[in-house]
Amino acid sequence: MSGVNLTIDGIPVTVPKGTKILDAAKKANVFIPTLCDRSDLNKRALCRICVVECDGGSKLIAACANDVWEGVNVVTNNHRILEARRTILELILANHPQDCLTCIKNKKCTLQSLAESFAIRSVPFERTSTENHQQIIEGGAIVRDMSKCIKCMCCVEACQVVQAIGAINTSGRSQDFEICTAYGQALEKGNCAFCGQCVKVCPVGAIYENDQTAEVWKALGESKRHVIAHVSPALTSALNDEFGFDADTITTGKMIAAIKLLGFKEVFNFDAAAKATRAERIDELQDRIKSGGKLPLISGCSAGVINFIKNFFPDFIENLSTTENPRQRFSDMVKSIYAAAADTDEDNVTTVSFAPCLSQKYGYENENDFALTEGELARMIKLAGIDIANLQEEPFDIIELPKHGGAKDADTTAPMIVYGYAQARKTLEDVRSGGCSAKWIEILTCPICEASCSNYNLAHEHGSST
Repeated sequence: MSGVNLTIDGIPVTVPKGTKILDAAKKANVFIPTLCDRSDLNKRALCRICVVECDGGSKLIAACANDVWEGVNVVTNNHRILEARRTILELILANHPQDCLTCIKNKKCTLQSLAESFAIRSVPFERTSTENHQQIIEGGAIVRDMSKCIKCMCCVEACQVVQAIGAINTSGRSQDFEICTAYGQALEKGNCAFCGQCVKVCPVGAIYENDQTAEVWKALGESKRHVIAHVSPALTSALNDEFGFDADTITTGKMIAAIKLLGFKEVFNFDAAAKATRAERIDELQDRIKSGGKLPLISGCSAGVINFIKNFFPDFIENLSTTENPRQRFSDMVKSIYAAAADTDEDNVTTVSFAPCLSQKYGYENENDFALTEGELARMIKLAGIDIANLQEEPFDIIELPKHGGAKDADTTAPMIVYGYAQARKTLEDVRSGGCSAKWIEILTCPICEASCSNYNLAHEHGSST
């Protein structure tokens, strides 16, 4: 591919043909602010914060959506450009609540950071009321607060294009344009699989995880209640990121020690339970092969996979594994085993699963079972004043789980791993057409599964990916 020569703020740069101005600026170490740009999403140029001047032209253009061309002189920083960006920010803020201190994205909000960078202390435009929007908890996992939506379309892109679900859409035009769900219904009543990708890409506090730490704190404060946790050692990676530490600062032992200091009676290794669940599924697969049952066996890392199959592939409902997803299965197993050992009723036991993926929060039907993300765990540790980086390490508690055969024949027991629902859709359509002969398909919710996720590690240990 031929190179294109240009200058950005006087700095000569050569980039491949087809490179966006924003990406060329990054190569030159020139910062251009953005609100709606993400490398994993299509370029829609909606926020216009990234406007630049090219060859002294009268029209400012969006750096995120326009390709470079030979010899162009790009200016990213002058009075005209800064005033245009400031005005855009002020217009957005005029339609945005001013409750930053109590917002879950406080200090992690892109809009807040930009307002600080531009030293915006007041908004000259008449403020628009946002009181007609309310916070809506969806599936116990996601909260939507559309009063904070800046209409960047990132969540729509993630839902419709990246995951091919289409639970989030748009309606109206001009000042009536809004991000919405089909017919304004709850996500649970639509196609949503609660993958959490919309939460990942939202730059503000319009869509976020349902924080359940208050319920867990309440359970920890009940003297007769046994609160136990299960967590994967892989969570330390996400936890270090959450605290802003170097990669090896928080070890597995320090994480266990911190969880116990919060008041949890026992902390178990989730990886052992995940392997036990996988063994159950292997047994189920072998039974289906022997008895001529429905193949391929379809399983997943979260309860949202069931929603996905029911909504898009109802002809594969009988192919779904009868074994729950690993975290919910472990909550059931450990609760009964622990209750018996502690000589208490199961109703007195609360299980908390710590996971790096929001999708794990969906589907918990028992009011005494919770799944918390690394963000929620970090907030609990900070609130308790625990210096996790300097704790003495502690080991996992031991629990004996039911034994299963878990046949070792890789030809018949290794699942085909698919990442994200767009890839799952393609794979299942191949099964329908006869182009895929896999006996077992394991659907991982995220299109890019993080190494901090135990499901990722198990997938690479036992399965082949597409």
